[in-house]
Amino acid sequence: MMTGMGNITNCKTCIYRSYLFSNLQPGDLSRVSLSKKEKEYDPGDIIVRQGDKITSFMYLKSGLLKISRAISDGKNQIISIARPLDFIGLLNVFSNNSYQFGITAIEHSTLCFIDLKLMKDIIGKDGHFALKLLEKMSGMNDMIMHNRLLIDQKNLRGRIAYILLFFSQDVYKKDKFSLPVSRKEIAELINMRTENVIRILSEFRRDRIIGIEGKIIRILDRDKLIRIAEFG
Repeated sequence: MMTGMGNITNCKTCIYRSYLFSNLQPGDLSRVSLSKKEKEYDPGDIIVRQGDKITSFMYLKSGLLKISRAISDGKNQIISIARPLDFIGLLNVFSNNSYQFGITAIEHSTLCFIDLKLMKDIIGKDGHFALKLLEKMSGMNDMIMHNRLLIDQKNLRGRIAYILLFFSQDVYKKDKFSLPVSRKEIAELINMRTENVIRILSEFRRDRIIGIEGKIIRILDRDKLIRIAEFG
């Protein structure tokens, strides 16, 4: 469950302050620091439901989130996994009044909520910051599109290998890690059936490419996993 307000950090001294916030004028950074709210969430906590009204500019200080949308037949599709220092919902926040997706914590996470009206006021008067924000939005859009196209072009084994390498290389930066998502969520992320995810993970374990102990994954043959991800 959501654990409420965390330790409130001054934006000026926060070690999690992003490059984007570094482009704020000192006075505006102080306004953001005074108005923002920090909240902590446990795994499984729903932060935003699809259709909720947009009132805040959200920034992920720590943890991992899944961004998903409801599709036909009551199924969900995971659009992306948000990592620390990501601005959550940035592609949606200025184009709609309500969220077109849901956001759920998949690890213990801390988010900063900044009043949307305040951010729009800053953007309206600070062209330099607005330009940096547009650059950030464009980069996020390119990354999501690139990852989606990469996944869709791969066969089933390639998709699983790609996701394992994503968590190993991009998220945890080590060969042994606790997989933060279920087999069902992996299926939703890479557009597969859950039983196929289970089968291919078992094949990877049988072939000594990975080790599996519950939720713990150990990469045993990184080179082979990379080849599968690249050519699968």
